[in-house]
Amino acid sequence: MRETISVCILTYNEEQNIERCLASVYDWVDEIIIIDGRSTDNTVKKARAFSDKVKVYSYDNPPNFLINKQRSIDKATKDWLLQLDADEVVSKQLKSETLAVLNLEPGTWNKNTVAYWIPRLTYFLGSPLRKGGQYPDYCLRFYRKGIAQLPLKTIHDQVKINLTKAKKSFDLKEANIDYLKGNLEHFSYPDFNVYLRKWIQYGDYEGNKLYKQNESISIGNFVKYFGWLPLAWFVKTYFRHKGFQDGLAGFVFSVFSALRYWLAYINLYEKHQSKQA
Repeated sequence: MRETISVCILTYNEEQNIERCLASVYDWVDEIIIIDGRSTDNTVKKARAFSDKVKVYSYDNPPNFLINKQRSIDKATKDWLLQLDADEVVSKQLKSETLAVLNLEPGTWNKNTVAYWIPRLTYFLGSPLRKGGQYPDYCLRFYRKGIAQLPLKTIHDQVKINLTKAKKSFDLKEANIDYLKGNLEHFSYPDFNVYLRKWIQYGDYEGNKLYKQNESISIGNFVKYFGWLPLAWFVKTYFRHKGFQDGLAGFVFSVFSALRYWLAYINLYEKHQSKQA
């Protein structure tokens, strides 16, 4: 007997992406849960018109958007959950592997496996980033209902799987996490302007986090955030992890991801200045 699956998606002004994302899953899943951060564009309209499987819930859009991701997990009702971002697409191979798990196909399905890591392939400047430490960017996105929780400490958190809870819930002697091979295709940067907006957003978030951690403005921290941290990141991604093999996209990505340390420190500096004013 085939097991059921819910897809959980978080949205905020994703009218350019949501239809492509939904098109990759709507015809083979049982339920689609969308938590929308009160979008001001046509995201919700497009999502609701797409399929009667889609259920849309609206909440405020918090700085740590994983709060809304947790809401989508909590509202899902099926046996398995597949967690997606609106700018992601399930590849044909990943769809095939997921269905094999749901259909309990011999040689693919293991009753003790309660969650799967999925490789994510990110596209940047129109090209896939296969080097620079960006692939495979394994994400823990496919798991049984009732065993996953987001820590909600940073915006980069993966879900945490409670294997002890899984054993109790599914009467397993053992519970484990495995890997799938099909890619989750990630189209987060349709153009460089979008990348810059997200770059600024993440830099501001990291600066706010540093401020809350009482990080000081000092010569030592200036050297750290403007010197060795970005330099170490660039050397690691561009040379050690061979980002240069991704051409211009690999170079630009390594440079700007390294410079996020500058942005975080500038944001921290501005907050200290505002406090003294």
